Amino acid sequence: MGRGSVPDTDRGRRRALATVLAIVFIDLLGFGIVVPILPFYVRSFGVSDVFIGLLAAAYSLLQFGSTPALGRLSDERGRRPVLVLSLAGATLAWLVLALGGTVETAFGTAAGLATLFVARALAGAMGGNIAAAQAYVTDVTPAAERAGALGLVGAAFGLGFVFEPALGAVFASDPVVTAADRLLPAVVPVTAVSLPSFAAAGFSAVALVATVLVLPEPDRTRAAPGPRGLIAPFRTALADVTLRPLVGVFFVASLAFSGVQVAFIPCVADRFGYTASAAGLLLTYIGALGVLNQGVLVGWLSRRVRDTRLAAAGAGLLVGALATLPFATDHGACLPPWLSIFGEGPRLVVLLVVLAVLSLGNSLLNVGLAATVSRSASEATQGTAFGVTQGAGSLGRTIGPPLMTGLHVLAIAAPFLLGAGLTVGVLAALVGIDRARP
Repeated sequence: MGRGSVPDTDRGRRRALATVLAIVFIDLLGFGIVVPILPFYVRSFGVSDVFIGLLAAAYSLLQFGSTPALGRLSDERGRRPVLVLSLAGATLAWLVLALGGTVETAFGTAAGLATLFVARALAGAMGGNIAAAQAYVTDVTPAAERAGALGLVGAAFGLGFVFEPALGAVFASDPVVTAADRLLPAVVPVTAVSLPSFAAAGFSAVALVATVLVLPEPDRTRAAPGPRGLIAPFRTALADVTLRPLVGVFFVASLAFSGVQVAFIPCVADRFGYTASAAGLLLTYIGALGVLNQGVLVGWLSRRVRDTRLAAAGAGLLVGALATLPFATDHGACLPPWLSIFGEGPRLVVLLVVLAVLSLGNSLLNVGLAATVSRSASEATQGTAFGVTQGAGSLGRTIGPPLMTGLHVLAIAAPFLLGAGLTVGVLAALVGIDRARP
């Protein structure tokens, strides 16, 4: 079936959709296992935490450069070849990452860090598989059902947040590391930071094999070869009056939300006194809500609300949640003590409610934007459109973390308040886009 095409039946399209979603989920499991381990990996080299942020920026910067090109390539050559290429590259990237400690022991700290940067840069360059997967979903889904189907891609991300922390903890635990050290050949370096990297390589390899053997190429109109180069896809998109504002919205939304991504754990630690374990449970809670929102609720809403209004509603909810999150302890003090849960005071209730609003807003915004991008591009240029907008998001995630961490040092609430302010701009842009649509 892998060498064939998607059958032109509802059953065939559903099967193809389920297959690509499973492949995305398997690949994301590997990604999520390693990301929480990376800070400890960097610290094992005895260097500053600044390198943690630089590694994140290296990934996002290469993703910014490669995603539009891979999206365009998927329009011209096919979704399946691009997925195969990116998954093969991701497998190699995780293997290189696992060898960073060995290189450091043999050749010194500088060489070890260079290995980590090469690995993260390669992983970022191969990060265009999400854009190709989104384009694949639009290929096998009728236009009226695309928002719900794209929501399922977001649900795959949410499921990753539920399972990834636990899997990462398992592969980094002493019993598993000890057992792996006994079972694997002596040439394989086994540590609490290398073993999760090898596991991530294994998950990407499984997704690669599934893509080659099981995933069919969708029937669609192929795009004619276009101009090459890093800038060409962005120039083409920015010349399109329909896509131009969406590129800007993706950039600003990603920049705004990066404040949550980098400042959430320090915020709950400082404001609530929560440990890493408690913060991990909150992340799992957010992931579970994301699965529910994007897998069920967004699909239901998308059949009743147009995609631009769905995205605008999400942006509005995010403004409120971002502005409220760092002050949840203050709001909790105003509630009666009987609202306490899990032995915590009412402030936990406020925090959980704010995080629920945050998760819903993020789900509506992401899915609404993705559906809007799909409607704004022709059937032959879906990959290019997703690649350019995802690339703009990667640029926002490159600039955001250093900016937001610097603000967090100045004031705990600053990244969240700036994120809320930027999201007001996103909301205004989406309202304008919606009014311009017939």
